[in-house]
Amino acid sequence: MPEHDDPRALVLRTAGTNCDGELVRAFTLAGCVVDLVHVDRLVADPAPIDRADVIGFPGGFSYGDDIASGRILAARLREQLWPSLRGAAERGCPMIGVCNGFQVLVQVGLLPGPADGEWPADRSPEPTVALAENEGGRFIDRWVGVEPVGDRCIWTRELAGRFGRETMMLPIAHGEGRFVAKDGATLAALESGGHIALRYTEAVNGSQGDIAGICDASGRIFGLMPHPERYLDWTRHPAWTRLDAGVRTGPTPGRLLFEAAVGAVRALASA
Repeated sequence: MPEHDDPRALVLRTAGTNCDGELVRAFTLAGCVVDLVHVDRLVADPAPIDRADVIGFPGGFSYGDDIASGRILAARLREQLWPSLRGAAERGCPMIGVCNGFQVLVQVGLLPGPADGEWPADRSPEPTVALAENEGGRFIDRWVGVEPVGDRCIWTRELAGRFGRETMMLPIAHGEGRFVAKDGATLAALESGGHIALRYTEAVNGSQGDIAGICDASGRIFGLMPHPERYLDWTRHPAWTRLDAGVRTGPTPGRLLFEAAVGAVRALASA
């Protein structure tokens, strides 16, 4: 971070993106200088990707999800910005994809990424997982219980043991959020390789293994269907007035998730 004291976050947006403001606020509260940039500008000049310390892919309905959720944006990133995204992944730049952003990351191939951590130079990795239509075929919009898994993911590992079931929740809002792997071997490799970073604590949308979020082999690239950027303040909790005052102290789970990743960026810069 030679040109600035605070980490620089890049939040990417395009037509149909509608959660970019919340993601900008999340990174700002976590201590970042934030650049909100349209994908068209990045295609013309990818320099913001090259200088970003952390990158966010927000939720929404990119290009109206006209073909499938995230499909058009993912195709643009694969075809027009893969060298810069690959460079960011190779230098250890943390990335987060929320909801539509998660759908984009799996289609680009940034998640779950190569098992050996070696990013291909000529093309993005082939997708091995997907976010399919919810079981039941209905859009789901509610708060759900979640739990962090393991300690590989820099975004979620500080959540473990910090919150009770009544506060370890996140809101969801999606029609295509059912996590599926291409086959049983792929799912088993994700489990054994420590790629599962977040699970639902209840039946939500039919996701295999109740998977709500995964990370790459480095633990720095993370995607999830729930929206942590919508839970930055205790007053966003659906029952916040009934929570004991002693519970509503310190950062919320959503805010801590961003603070943990930005803390990892600062630690790497000072090493």
